[in-house]
Formats: sequence, structure tokens, C-alpha cells
Amino acid sequence: MILKKIENRSAHAGVIGLGYVGLPLMVAIASAGFRVTGIDICPQRITQLKQGISHVPDVANEVLESFITSGQIQVTTDYEVLRELDTINICVPTPLSENRAPDMQFIIAAVQQVAQYLHAEQLIILESTTYPGATEEIVLPMLNARFERGPDSRPAEVGRDFYLAFSPERIEPGNSTYFLANTPKIIGGVTTQCTHITKTFYEQFINKTHTVSSPRMAEMVKLLENTFRSVNIGLINEVALICDRMDLDVWEVIDAAATKPFGFMPFYPGPGLGGHCIPIDPHYLSWKARMYEYHARFIELASEINNEMPKYVVDKTVHALNLQRKSLNDARLLILGVAYKKDIGDTRESPALEVIRLILDKKAKFLYHDPYVETLSLNKQKTYRSEPLTAALVQNVDCVVILTDHSAIDYKWLVEHAQLVVDTRNATHAVQQGREKIIRI
Repeated sequence: MILKKIENRSAHAGVIGLGYVGLPLMVAIASAGFRVTGIDICPQRITQLKQGISHVPDVANEVLESFITSGQIQVTTDYEVLRELDTINICVPTPLSENRAPDMQFIIAAVQQVAQYLHAEQLIILESTTYPGATEEIVLPMLNARFERGPDSRPAEVGRDFYLAFSPERIEPGNSTYFLANTPKIIGGVTTQCTHITKTFYEQFINKTHTVSSPRMAEMVKLLENTFRSVNIGLINEVALICDRMDLDVWEVIDAAATKPFGFMPFYPGPGLGGHCIPIDPHYLSWKARMYEYHARFIELASEINNEMPKYVVDKTVHALNLQRKSLNDARLLILGVAYKKDIGDTRESPALEVIRLILDKKAKFLYHDPYVETLSLNKQKTYRSEPLTAALVQNVDCVVILTDHSAIDYKWLVEHAQLVVDTRNATHAVQQGREKIIRI
């Protein structure tokens, strides 16, 4: 029954968690012709979405508004709508706890709601990143415990009464080349039938799918993808530190190495890791490995190096100011870019936050400009506003620190007006005049 409803696109789909993953997913499902209901616990977000206002750059307001107006997409904070849904994608945050263990509270809270309204022939897909085993060890027992059994009082059977799979999100905000539809989808169902039905569902709006043998396998795939990036960024950050000691230009080194057509993939240094995946996901794998009495030394070393980069940026800024016979204490700095990557407004885990905290500890003053981040809250204590990028602003600070290389910035103009520039992203690589003002990592 569920398979037929998916194939003729009469199934009523649902998405829990309407952030950077859930909102694009909801729109993609609707674009395939499904009726979709999105659920989020944030009333302000739901109010905005009902007005057709998207908080995610990958979803245009006019596209969202058209689906909202037609009624094909509905959004709510009321979980009771789950009883009406045929498919449910769970896209909630999976942060780390203070001791760097997986914080499963959002997944557990969402699954509790799903379990309360679970009915026969319902497809449940977890997309939130988690550790290998979580789908079958946490989600499945919760669903089994609450499933409404038939008159024969037999135990609920996944793959027959309801369907469960893990399919990790692979969205990179702001990527204009690879987006949801043309990024292959990894699928691992609890049973063969779960995998088949999940695959059929995703095939309605994603170009290519790839099935694996189990949810644990799919969970591991996701962690490998982001651990790969974390470790290689850690390597190149360490190379940057070595090149700094040797007075070598790490950017020239990387560009030259990248000419090799095999056996090398360029990664680039920066002020630290940011975003919802790369700074967090490797710790899920490291945490799980300890349960098998294995210490993931390589992963943790990369994390240690990456976590040291904000301090290195501040040290570099101190050095740059010293060359101008100035002190960081009481200096006025312009932080250029607080998003974790270029051309988006996402500040989750942004290294800029740690850089700012460190310079404030040194009694420096800061202003910031980011065309994508209108306001910035630090520890929920004080809110700062993005300053207009004017010649007067740039001229009247002691140093401009480039932490995010947004494309909208004219870096030639910036260097022309600045007294001093610390460039952590090689954003000024094409600037010819005034290079004596630029200090790069």
C-alpha cells in the first residue's frame, strides 16, 4: 500500500526539523508532486515559513511561497499531524554534549512523538547524523514499544507493520554545483523491504540512490565522509603552521601540489572548522570507537590541530600589529565575515566566534561586517550588528581580519583603504597593490 502511494505520489510526506537540511528536503519532496507537512518546535520559524520567508539560502522565498499558497506545503508546531502522514523524515540537530559525547536529545524527542502517532504502513527515515547503531539501538525499540498491535496481539514487526531506514543528509549550504537532487542518496534500511521502500521514495526526487546493507553501514558512511574532511583539513592546517615557521607560502605550495593529476586532493587552511557536520561528526565516531576499546588517535589529533587555529589567528594578528608598533590590547579590529563559510549566513560552530572571544579576552575592541549575518550573539549575553562596509570604517580600524571570504567583498578596495589586513582565507591573493599591508596565514 505505501509503495503504491509513493509511486503515484499520493503519499502525504512529513519532515521534522525545518533547518538547513529539513527545509530544502521539504521543498524537494513538494517539487516532485507530494503533499508535505513540515514540523518544527520553533514558533517564530513556523510563522516566517507560513509567510513564505525562507531562512535557508538554498530555498528561494518565491519557491517556498508558491507551495505555501497552493497548500501543497503546510507547516506546524503540532505533532498530532503525524497520524496523517505516510512518510516521515527526521532532520533534527545532533550536537555534542559538553564532554564531546553524542547529544541525542533532539532525536529522542522527535522519535517519541513519531512513536505516539505511529500507524501501519508508515515509513520513518532518520537523516540526522548519528553514530553507527543508533537507528536500531534507539529509534527501533521506541517505535516497537508504541506500535498499535492488531487483534492477534502479535509483536510489531519492522519491515511488515512499519518501515525504518537511515539515510544521511549530504547537504552543503551554499553549494551551487551539488545540491539535494543531484547528490546521490545513501540508504540503509532495517530490512530489505525497508530499504526498497525508502529507495523508491527518494527516487521520486533524487537523481541517484545507493543502497547499503544496513542502517549501521549508512551511519558509518556519513561519519567517514566528514571525518575524511576533518582529518585532511587538520593536515593542511598543520602544514600551514610548519610553512609559517619556515617562511614558506602555504598557498603557493598547495597550488603547485594540486597540479599533480593523481594521488593528491587540495585542501586549504583557515581559521578553524565550522558548520553543523565537520567539527562534530568525527567525535561521534571517536566516541563510538571507545566502546570497542579503540582510541581514534588520528581523528582526535586532527581535531586538536583544527581547534588550535583560532588561537593561531589571534597570534598572527598580534604579530601583525607588533610590526606596526601597536598592541592588541585596546586595538580596534574589523572582523570581516563571521559565517563559517563563504556566501552563506550560517554561524553554527563558526571559528569566528572563538577568534572574537579570544580577542575580547585580550581587551581588544571589535566590529564586524558580514553581508549574510545581520546580528551576532555571543554567549547570549550581548548582540552585535553588522556594520556597513564603508571607507571610513576600514580606515579607522587598526586591523581588518578576514575570517570568511565572501564573494561580495571587493578585496582590492579593502586593501587600498585598510591600514593592515590579516587574511586567513587567501581572499587577497589577486590583490597586487598594497601587499605590504597583508599578513596571510
